[in-house]
Amino acid sequence: MQTNKIEETIKKSYSHKFKTVARRINHALEKSQIDLNSLSLDDIRATTTALLQEETKSLQTDVENLLAQKENIERALEKKSEELQESKYEIFNAIEEKVGSNETTLHALHQIKLQSIDLYDILSEMVESAIVTAMEKENELDETLKEVIKEITFEAIKEGSLNTIRVRKILSTILATSIEVAEATPTKADEILRLTLKGMRGGLIKSINRFKQRVAYMPIEAKHILIEDYDTIIEDLNQTDTLFSQIILTQASESSQLLRTMLVNINKDMRFDLEELVLISKETAEIIRERFSNFAKLAVKKADVAFQSPRAQEAKRMGAQAMEAARMVLGSAIKTAKGAIEKKDK
Repeated sequence: MQTNKIEETIKKSYSHKFKTVARRINHALEKSQIDLNSLSLDDIRATTTALLQEETKSLQTDVENLLAQKENIERALEKKSEELQESKYEIFNAIEEKVGSNETTLHALHQIKLQSIDLYDILSEMVESAIVTAMEKENELDETLKEVIKEITFEAIKEGSLNTIRVRKILSTILATSIEVAEATPTKADEILRLTLKGMRGGLIKSINRFKQRVAYMPIEAKHILIEDYDTIIEDLNQTDTLFSQIILTQASESSQLLRTMLVNINKDMRFDLEELVLISKETAEIIRERFSNFAKLAVKKADVAFQSPRAQEAKRMGAQAMEAARMVLGSAIKTAKGAIEKKDK
């Protein structure tokens, strides 16, 4: 039977008046006079495709509608997030104008501002401004720049779980911006890069330390925030020094020869300065293990239960079927090869 004929026949004969999937499929196949055991591979594919389309038609429509809604929601969410950020800027600007030139109050206000807005959106511009301002105010760059980068790094990282991808993006953005300024100021490039990297390291240590405190005193009802990412967090915390070095070397590989050499040398020098980072990371990982080991065991029990679910059983069945299909194909190939050899020998 031709493929388009199969699809057309099943479409006409498929009926949702029957209560179960099995009865609906049996009815469609019988009415269409299709014997699956007598069909070719292409005809079986056409038959199953037609049956799938007819049975899941309404669900497919639902999924498409939900996806369209999701896209609209994501666009609206992005727009509202931007509006929220802009609104925060306007509020702080208005408060700053009201404060006037009182440095003590402005300093306090800027600290609050740093903690209240989403820094990632403006991270690059903020780092560039901080470095340029430091160079304009001082003939020689000092520890002030390190402290500024430390605070920016900390405020950008501190919220939420210590996700490697997120942390890598933040640290890479800060370093990449620092490299751009250093490229434009070669006489101060080494100072800029060293102070930036020390600040980044300090900010990362401060972020992990804050995370450690949160874990230690996290209420029982909030533990699911970490539990679902338990293994990843433990793994990430045990290699923060490697992550830090990788970020430096990756940015170095994309820089000019002069800055590449500087960054590689700074990375070598900093290897001995990463002990505090390693220590705080391992302490945090240990606290997570102690606090959540029972929950991890519970998660394993849940996984055992889930493995008995219909979906898990279907996965096991499909795995066995795939192995059987591979065995049959291999057996057929061996028979064909043997036949060819025997003919050749004759």
